[in-house]
Amino acid sequence: MDGGNQSTVSEFVLLGLGHSWSMQVLLFMIFLLLYVIIVSGNIVIVTLIITDPHLHSPMYFFLANLSFVDMWLSSVTTPKMITDFLRENKTISFAGCMCQIFFAHFIAASEMVLLVSMAYDRYVAICKPLHYSTIMSLQRCTGLVVSSWTTGFVHAMSHLAVIVQLPFCGPRKIDSFFCDMPLVIKLACMDSYNLDILMNVDCGFVAVTSFILLLISYTYILLSVSQRSKSGASKALSTCSAHFTVVVIFFVPCIFIYVWPLNITWLDKFLAVFYSVFTPLLNPAIYTLRNKEIKKALKRFRSYYVGSQEKA
Repeated sequence: MDGGNQSTVSEFVLLGLGHSWSMQVLLFMIFLLLYVIIVSGNIVIVTLIITDPHLHSPMYFFLANLSFVDMWLSSVTTPKMITDFLRENKTISFAGCMCQIFFAHFIAASEMVLLVSMAYDRYVAICKPLHYSTIMSLQRCTGLVVSSWTTGFVHAMSHLAVIVQLPFCGPRKIDSFFCDMPLVIKLACMDSYNLDILMNVDCGFVAVTSFILLLISYTYILLSVSQRSKSGASKALSTCSAHFTVVVIFFVPCIFIYVWPLNITWLDKFLAVFYSVFTPLLNPAIYTLRNKEIKKALKRFRSYYVGSQEKA
């Protein structure tokens, strides 16, 4: 992915989030803490689900994959952003910029499809409980996860194949904390209008389609449960509203950055921070820490660990 043949620009300058030194130090401490919580929290969830036999079910299989994806979603941009807070010259190589674009779209698109798969799993569990084990077999679950990664890879490659060929010959400042594709396209030495339209259509196909499928799934779940009992409807509403909160926090920023861009710099930065940092932070809390089985598994893990330490 060397830009030598396509471009005279060998690196880009990231303007970041703050300008004053005191502000950057404060942001460094805040985002470092958040990143440590994101990585450690998602690692704990993945470890619990893998090691605890009580959690070997389709729902937790998807949750483990979601935690794994969230960990990498944040890792694509956050470590670079954190280290740049303490640097005067915030630069990124051409190859590094292309890698950020590829992995950001790869992982984000994969998570969108994975969230749809999780909604489908909940739909089958609630609306077709007698057939749940048959429908959500290991083969079906694995196929859904592989489909999410495949969709993400194809989506990211479609972007990379276009942007890596663009001529960059002049301006190289990106007013963000990472190589955001709409901003990089604007630096190309050519008319970028058609590319912007292509990007909006490509991102819109993945994001808007997934968002609509999620809306349909959760609506159908609530309607089905409400016809059975009020207590069941209340419990389903609580669960679905929590899940849908994460969906909105993740999808809305992506839609307004890549599908219907507002072209407001400070707002784009705010939205980018939201989906790359706060979504991976909220997912473990909403999807798992509210879950009774996860709490029980954590207690079992602690008991096993303490018992092992005492025996040693």
